Amino acid sequence: MKRPQIEKRLKKELDKDRFAHTLGVMYTAGSLAMAHQADLEKALYAGLLHDCAKCIPNQKKIKLCKKYGIGISAMEEQNPFLLHAKLGAYLAKKDYKVKDEEILHAIRVHTTGEPGMGVLDKIIYIADYIEPNRCKAPDLKEARRLAFEDLDAAMVKILSDTLDYLGGRNAQTDPKTLETYQYFQGLMRPR
Repeated sequence: MKRPQIEKRLKKELDKDRFAHTLGVMYTAGSLAMAHQADLEKALYAGLLHDCAKCIPNQKKIKLCKKYGIGISAMEEQNPFLLHAKLGAYLAKKDYKVKDEEILHAIRVHTTGEPGMGVLDKIIYIADYIEPNRCKAPDLKEARRLAFEDLDAAMVKILSDTLDYLGGRNAQTDPKTLETYQYFQGLMRPR
């Protein structure tokens, strides 16, 4: 499907705020792709589709993942909102006809991240956090600055702030997020 068709469909499927966020992520991902010499079209598609499963009710997310054979971790079972990334990647392929594995992978890992993320993965993860409609994250100004200078440094900053936020609320943290933080923190250490 072409981007305008996907956009039109998502406008009907997502609530108003989620759709505004989605467009913000798409445009931010495009800007980051240009700043870091990444594929602009892939960034726009991945940004547009990253939350395509977000507005599906949580119990339905679980049912659909089971129906489509998408593995559900214990953390995801307890926090089914996390499943929108995996389910979104599946729906991007099935319903929106995305064949590019790089785009699908970026959608799949945009919530928790994972060690060894590629450039597009990092762009979508970061764009999701810094897009213009976001305003409540701590030290957002610094995260936005870093995003256009050094993707790995931006990942460390965002992951650190996310872990601090979750820890401060005594919220459960997906182990993948901690692994991702440790991976990127390791990349930033002087050798």
